[in-house]
Amino acid sequence: MKFITVRDLRTSPAQIWKQLPEEQEMVITNNGRPIALLTPISDQSLEQTVSAVRRARAMAAVQSMQQTARDLGLDAMTEDEINEEIRAARVERKR
Repeated sequence: MKFITVRDLRTSPAQIWKQLPEEQEMVITNNGRPIALLTPISDQSLEQTVSAVRRARAMAAVQSMQQTARDLGLDAMTEDEINEEIRAARVERKR
């Protein structure tokens, strides 16, 4: 995986576009930190690619929530305890 800076993208975009099909993905960085992923797509693969990215983000979010639950000891809650938390949150939201 190749890393390119925002400055590279501004100063030599033609070179980046030329390399992209071969590299398949490039990470764009700003001040040394990754901020975006650049990947080639076509008219035929646009919907499929966007769908795959959204699924990956959703899976990462679920994994993060699961880890947070484990860290807080909430992964051992019973179904009744979960339902009570939901009920209490709904009551509080109505206030």
